[in-house]
Amino acid sequence: MYLIRRQPHTQQENGPSERDAKVCELRDALGPLSGRSLQFCTDSCLRRYLEARNWNVDKAKKMLEETIKWRATFKPEEIRWHEVAHEGVTGKISRANFHDRSGRTVLIMRPGMQTTKCTEDNVRYMVYLLENGILNLADGQEQMSWLIDFTGWSLSTNIPIKTTRDCINVLQNHYPQRLAIAFLYNPPRIFEAFWKAVRYFLDPITFKKVKFAYPNKKESSELMQSYFDIENLPSEFGGKASLEYDHEEFSRLMVEDDERTAKFWGSDEKSRHLADDHLPQMAPVPAPLAITAS
Repeated sequence: MYLIRRQPHTQQENGPSERDAKVCELRDALGPLSGRSLQFCTDSCLRRYLEARNWNVDKAKKMLEETIKWRATFKPEEIRWHEVAHEGVTGKISRANFHDRSGRTVLIMRPGMQTTKCTEDNVRYMVYLLENGILNLADGQEQMSWLIDFTGWSLSTNIPIKTTRDCINVLQNHYPQRLAIAFLYNPPRIFEAFWKAVRYFLDPITFKKVKFAYPNKKESSELMQSYFDIENLPSEFGGKASLEYDHEEFSRLMVEDDERTAKFWGSDEKSRHLADDHLPQMAPVPAPLAITAS
């Protein structure tokens, strides 16, 4: 007599119809929703949470309910540029004015430009740009790409471990399946010690999306070019474009996007009121990141 071992039910075994059924099951399990929670919990949103929990409805429900509670208190959709602009003066995190080859929003991060230490402010700034990145996704696209430039990075400019951990937790717990790929470009050897501490905060799914890339390495160059058009890619990442950060111009774009955010979530009046005195107070600083061909 032979015993047949049952294989665990995996995501790959879920066909389109089975996945649609899981989405319906998760929606029924959540129960009645209203207001912004209902607006947030689209079918695409439910799929992302199911994917993050390997299509286990109970686990996805728990994860999503925690996000709904978090959004109700943190209110990421209500953060406006004038509240976080001080964190962006140096251009440490900005949205690029180009998409990757798949139409994903690109966030460019420059940890060497880190000048603030307040964990709460750093997390709010990252959340603001995550929400903004989602707002600017191409049609049919749900994920974004990150480019992390280590120029000027040192232990003195390093983001505190607590801030890094809190940012990672927010990304993994409340923005599942939003990150497609994160390139850590040319990190110095001293970064290895910091990475050894940080990597333990990453879940296996996120960890696989982090790629190290180095200049003058064929494998790195080919991987970067598979995701980005080299004509758009800044020279800091091995491309042919120039990268500059103009805080005043970026502020103008963010204020415009705040209007779009307010209209989407139904809070136009607040956004108009806040935007009135914002731009005159923005001083120009040494670029959306302005990318120009070399």
